[in-house]
Amino acid sequence: MFDHLKRPLAAIILAAAGALSLAPAQASGPGRLEKITLAGPTAVVSFPLLHMVETQALAPYTDRLEFRLWQSPDQLRVLLAKKEIDFTATPSNLPALMANRGMPVRLLNISVWGILWLVSSDPEVKGFGDLAGQELLVPFQRDLPSVLLDTLLKEKGLDGGDGIRLRRTRDSQDAIALMLTGQGRHALLVEPVTSMLLWRNAQQGEAPLHRVISLEDAWRDAFPGEAELPQAGIMANAHVADNTALGAAIVQAYADSARWCKAKPGECAALVNKYLPQLPTPAVEQSIRMTRIDSRPAKEIRPQLEALYSLLMRRHPEAVAGRLPEPGFYGP
Repeated sequence: MFDHLKRPLAAIILAAAGALSLAPAQASGPGRLEKITLAGPTAVVSFPLLHMVETQALAPYTDRLEFRLWQSPDQLRVLLAKKEIDFTATPSNLPALMANRGMPVRLLNISVWGILWLVSSDPEVKGFGDLAGQELLVPFQRDLPSVLLDTLLKEKGLDGGDGIRLRRTRDSQDAIALMLTGQGRHALLVEPVTSMLLWRNAQQGEAPLHRVISLEDAWRDAFPGEAELPQAGIMANAHVADNTALGAAIVQAYADSARWCKAKPGECAALVNKYLPQLPTPAVEQSIRMTRIDSRPAKEIRPQLEALYSLLMRRHPEAVAGRLPEPGFYGP
């Protein structure tokens, strides 16, 4: 779902032991794995995973807990298919899409409920309707943020004619550059990219930019029957999806780390900067403060997930392969 800072991060692989992950091998002792590889994008949903690696939170299950960065949903699909990662942060629709196409992955939790922000040079902008007839920079192509935006604009009648003109940028870097140079006036960005843009703009002393509205607030207004927007969480790859004990341990450890990040955003930001030095600590801290992080097992929030999937089925069926996942999809 997430469009990241691709060029400076393209070669980064984060690992506690420093090696690329392969499919996990059984270690000595019952239920232990030689290695467990967590994965995620450059987004807030990945921050608790970094804390899990830092604290080796799955010590009862492995001596080698690692993290691997992925750059796009397409790359993630390849890594999953090759079993190079075991558990990963993911947009909420991707595991449903994969499960409905016959890959028995499982969604373990949802932790991020608000991550998309409209940034504008105009402080008078109060909602997407104020952008009618104007250009909006969008660094997303076919992933969940793009689907959510398209769905929202169609519901508000802003998707054509005198509506909003979408300008698809190559990535978030391009959107940031256009906003910082005044070539763009409005952009829809994820966290921590939103906070990075505002931080860089303030550092450079440019004309002020404003965080004007979250897509989640606009979504609640447009779809009061589907007011909650479960956007991202953790999924289990097919080869570990049936390991319910490990899945439950992942859910608990992630929830603990997510609470730590939310309670101590400054310390969490410093930890993220240790692994991702391209992300300035003040911007990361602000992104944590501005993101609704609430880790909940997928089984508990199946109604909210199915409400979102059902809406996507009506508007963008390709986003979930046209149907609801089976009950066993919701883990751990």
